[in-house]
Amino acid sequence: MVFPALTAGAARALHGTGAVQVSGALGGNDTVLQARSTVGAVRAGTGDDAVELHVRPKVGVSRLVWLLGHARNQSGWREDDVQVGTDIGVVAAMATMFMARCRRALAAGILHGYQEREEALPGLRGRLREADQMRARPGIPLPLEVRYDDYTIDVPENRVLRTAATQLLAVDGVAPAVRMALTRMTRDLADAALLTPGLRLPVITETRLNRRYWPALHLAQMILQRTSVEDRSGTSSANGFLFDMNRVYEDWLSQALISALEAIGGQGRRQQPLALDHGSRVTMQTDITWWSGAACVAVVDAKYKRLPPAGPRPEDLYQVLAYCTALGLRAGHLVYAAGTPAPAIVVRNAGVRLYSHVVSLADSPEHILDTIDAIAAKIAATVDGAEGQR
Repeated sequence: MVFPALTAGAARALHGTGAVQVSGALGGNDTVLQARSTVGAVRAGTGDDAVELHVRPKVGVSRLVWLLGHARNQSGWREDDVQVGTDIGVVAAMATMFMARCRRALAAGILHGYQEREEALPGLRGRLREADQMRARPGIPLPLEVRYDDYTIDVPENRVLRTAATQLLAVDGVAPAVRMALTRMTRDLADAALLTPGLRLPVITETRLNRRYWPALHLAQMILQRTSVEDRSGTSSANGFLFDMNRVYEDWLSQALISALEAIGGQGRRQQPLALDHGSRVTMQTDITWWSGAACVAVVDAKYKRLPPAGPRPEDLYQVLAYCTALGLRAGHLVYAAGTPAPAIVVRNAGVRLYSHVVSLADSPEHILDTIDAIAAKIAATVDGAEGQR
């Protein structure tokens, strides 16, 4: 896409984020921006060079959110959970759906829980920490070093919701009414601490008490685990609200296909480390492997791109062939996000067959999942001794 009004500084700032590829005359009449694998919004530059760019996914915002949600909760994520307009951006869609889920979660009141506190107080509350008292104030009676259980809203569930809402408020593209609602919610949850950026999200177990929070928490975790953006050149400021579609597709396909394979038998694994050579100097990491006991029986590589009419590109085939060689397999599989399945490739002098499959993300969720089941069955049919896997 050509952007004639883009200044040279703005073009450089966008290029520095890595979110888009900038070519042509920087700041001239022919600045060309080409989307990479990320979708969402990115803001870069300062002053007259400040620019904000929104990139929409080819599969549509609804399908993006369905992929994100289904990867996290295959049994509990429905298509009607993610209905948004076709002309809405990623940020606006996520904010609208998140606020709607938060309203339902908080309709019965803000969740409270007991948190252990250690403080110095003017009176006794809970238990006295005698050792700490003697160490901090020998011979001084007050204040008292105490430990007590506080019934508070400062629990992980509320921390996650407040932090996600705060991050949504930091980016443009949120509808005014939704922004006002998010602002009110952050005020209501002000006593819940914000999570520290860069640290792991708290592990939250679903219980009877927090079950009403669960849909909102799923969406909040997606918001908090999105792709971060920074200016790689270090010359200007940048921030964004982005999702890497390669990762989104890989995460979703891994969960969906492993579930389908395990319904046939065996065990599926994600991101299995692998050494190509005996000295383990050349290492790789597979997307999906399928195991029967201690033996790997199939390997799958996820490709978020269209399968060309002529078949897989050589670099795609080389990658999965390397996996097959290291694992001692006679068949490998590639799963593309669009296109038409091509005949299997038989590798000369190796006897390895490389299969390409396609799951069209433009189809309905029901048809997509039927396709996943069919691909799993085809993979099982290529396994030596496949009858033993059934």
